[in-house]
Amino acid sequence: MFSAADHRFMAQALRLAQQGLFSTRPNPRVGCVIVRDERVVGEGWHQRAGTPHAEVHALQQAGDQARGATVYVTLEPCAHHGRTPPCADALIAAGVARMVAAMRDPNPQVAGRGLTRLQAAGIAAECGLMEEAARELNLGFVSRMTRARPWVRLKAAASLDGKTALNNGVSQWVTGPAARSDVQQWRARSCAILTGVGTVLADDPQMNVREIAIPHQPLRVVVDSRLRTPPDAKIIAGGGVLIASAIGDQVKIQALRQAGAEVVVLPGGDGRVDLARLMALLAEREVNELMVEAGATLNGALLAAGLVDELVLYLAPMLLGDAARGLFALPALSRMDECKKLTLRDVRQVGTDMRVIARVL
Repeated sequence: MFSAADHRFMAQALRLAQQGLFSTRPNPRVGCVIVRDERVVGEGWHQRAGTPHAEVHALQQAGDQARGATVYVTLEPCAHHGRTPPCADALIAAGVARMVAAMRDPNPQVAGRGLTRLQAAGIAAECGLMEEAARELNLGFVSRMTRARPWVRLKAAASLDGKTALNNGVSQWVTGPAARSDVQQWRARSCAILTGVGTVLADDPQMNVREIAIPHQPLRVVVDSRLRTPPDAKIIAGGGVLIASAIGDQVKIQALRQAGAEVVVLPGGDGRVDLARLMALLAEREVNELMVEAGATLNGALLAAGLVDELVLYLAPMLLGDAARGLFALPALSRMDECKKLTLRDVRQVGTDMRVIARVL
């Protein structure tokens, strides 16, 4: 049974972990608090892949006061040699008496081994305090480790009648500046941003993170079945671009590669890109959270394939009418039980617009 003090210190560890929201990828966001005699003697958070983990920062701050202390950490301490040494060994060497983790590490290289190692050393190791909050913070990491695909978050901006652009394609701007600024936060926490060639041809977007300082830009991914992306497209000029195609046209591939893009050929049975294989490939490349910013065709294809986990919809107080372009290109339904069901997670006003976050059931 966890005490009120346990909850208070774990909440502090979760706030520390939140500081790594934009910087730890592909690693999880982790915070750690070390407490002795009801007083915090050390704290830390994982700041960037390849640098010391949260536990190491907290132990360095605590020094000799870590001996006999209780450690609160948002993720089970690692027990393997990765980019850094095992944190479980560091805690044992420091002589801590108790360790409380919010959740087990879903990484198969850890998966309970950290807890077991601590317990074998005589440390009281417990797990499960505020687990849901810790899991929410690392949805993408958990998804990659347990499902071998990223957490897919689809963002779209629409009018109140569900339209994203006029019939002629004009869409700037459906939503206001506050909503567009909010989108930057979602981009900044993502390992990759995915769009379709239709969006590239219509808008020539950069699809990068602006306004927020981050260690490196997310990978940009273009789904382009027939390799129609122009080599001089802005999205390629920014570097770090992967183009997924369904055809192996070597002339077009070579032109795109010379422009700086990487091209992979992932043909599906319908002449389009195999989206499930693309998700598996992105997971292999350590993409935790994937943000989709595309048009109705790709949005619909991802949703129909069961590859969308979360929707972030910005709804503007305007009506564009029946002839305007919709959010999802999906086949007609004949029964209500065929519809895609969602669960609302958050609804709030952002500037003049409404932001709705929903999970796909």
